[in-house]
Amino acid sequence: MTMLDAGTTRPWEPPMSLLGQGVALMGWVGLCAAAMLLGGWATSSSVGNWYPTLIKPSFNPPSYLFGIVWPILYFLMALAAWLCWREGGFAVRAWPLGLFLAQLMVNALWSFLFFGLRSPSAGLLGILFLDVLVLATLLSFWSVRPVAGGLLVPYFAWILFATAVNAGIWYLN
Repeated sequence: MTMLDAGTTRPWEPPMSLLGQGVALMGWVGLCAAAMLLGGWATSSSVGNWYPTLIKPSFNPPSYLFGIVWPILYFLMALAAWLCWREGGFAVRAWPLGLFLAQLMVNALWSFLFFGLRSPSAGLLGILFLDVLVLATLLSFWSVRPVAGGLLVPYFAWILFATAVNAGIWYLN
C-alpha cells in the first residue's frame, strides 16, 4: 500500500472525507439507477404485449435473466465512473466522464427506440452506437485507472450479446 492508497490526496484533487467519498459513490449509483429505471419504464410499455409476439433468435435469454444481470452491470458501471471521477473529477477527467454520461443516456434511449417505438431497426441503430460509446468509455477509463476500465468489460460483453439478439430479432421480424 502506498501513501496515496493510505488516504493522502493527489495534487489535483481536494481532500475528501470518507463520508464525502461515500456520498459521491452513492451519487454515481443513483445516476445509474435512474438510467436503469428510465429504461425499465420505456420497456414496460411493450414487454408484456408486443415483445412476446416477436420471433426471437434461439440464443435469446430468458426474461428473468435481465432482472439479475442489469442491476449488477449498472452497479459496476457506477463503481467504474466513481473510480474515474476520483482521479481528478470533471475538471481533469471531462472526456472519459463525458463519454460515460453519453453512453448512459444512449443506454436508456435504446429502450425507447426498441420497446417504446416498437422498432427493432431503430433499436439496432441505437445499440450499434451504444457499442461504440461503451468501447470508447471502457478504453478511456482504462487509460485513467485500469480497474475502472476493467469494471466495464462485463457490461461491454453484455451489450455486444444484446446487439446480436437485437440484430436477430430485426432479421427474423
